Amino acid sequence: QVQLVESGGGLVQAGDSLRLSCAASGRTFSGYAMGWFRQAPGKERELVAAVSWSAGRTYYADSVKGRFTISRDNAKNTVYLQMNSLKPEDTAIYYCAAGTATTVTSSYRDWGQGTQVTVSS
Repeated sequence: QVQLVESGGGLVQAGDSLRLSCAASGRTFSGYAMGWFRQAPGKERELVAAVSWSAGRTYYADSVKGRFTISRDNAKNTVYLQMNSLKPEDTAIYYCAAGTATTVTSSYRDWGQGTQVTVSS
């Protein structure tokens, strides 16, 4: 099992940037694909971005392509989500998760507690 702790959320205005961090401990971090999910009120949780264990492959939801960047530092056991040009519709709780297959959402079994991102218009 991998323990995950997110940080970096907050209240920002439309057009601003935020960087989320997710610190991992427990099993070997570098062996897992890492994903950032989000869940807005009344909506299902969605995969926003993911990175393979080697960082050789990334995935982005269409809604965030060109604005969000996922990266990982296996030496620091940390994955990041750089969010630029934020929009009110990006408002959600953002969760970090560890999985075995980059784009297979059901493979993500270990989750952080979430961090709130609120974007005002």
